[in-house]
Amino acid sequence: MSKTISFVLNGRQRSVQVDDPEMPLLYALRNDLGLHGPRFGCGLAQCGACSVLLDGKEIRSCVTPVAAVSGKKIITLEGLPALWAKERGATAASPALHPLQQAWIDVQVPHCGYCQNGMMIQAADLLATTKNPSEDQIRTAMKGHLCRCGTYPRILTAIQKAAAVMAKAGK
Repeated sequence: MSKTISFVLNGRQRSVQVDDPEMPLLYALRNDLGLHGPRFGCGLAQCGACSVLLDGKEIRSCVTPVAAVSGKKIITLEGLPALWAKERGATAASPALHPLQQAWIDVQVPHCGYCQNGMMIQAADLLATTKNPSEDQIRTAMKGHLCRCGTYPRILTAIQKAAAVMAKAGK
């Protein structure tokens, strides 16, 4: 029997019809809603490729049942620019990218890029609570997010750069 699960996704009310409410949220995001940020990596919540923000906190969508997000707010990689605009009281069209996304480009973080969704989502969670994180705070926060290409030094630099931009903007 099909069930409707409703939630706020990237600032918009959305619903999905599911036959199994225990289906992973990741499948609904990718297959039903057409998002490409969260990715299937390990299916065990160990790599972080599937990360999203649920009510402002990073979770692994590959092990989170879609029923568990009913009535909640989800932000994916695609929703980071609007989140940044909202935090600053700007329109959703400005800026085009979240400071983390721009820093990823500026520092040329991605190699293969597969882990980048989870890395940016976790970094967004960190920067929401820690405005000027130390190198150790960044390393601790990013534990559990795997990058097979080893771009960790560039990830660290990009997070520091984004933190500086966000601090300058008053967030």
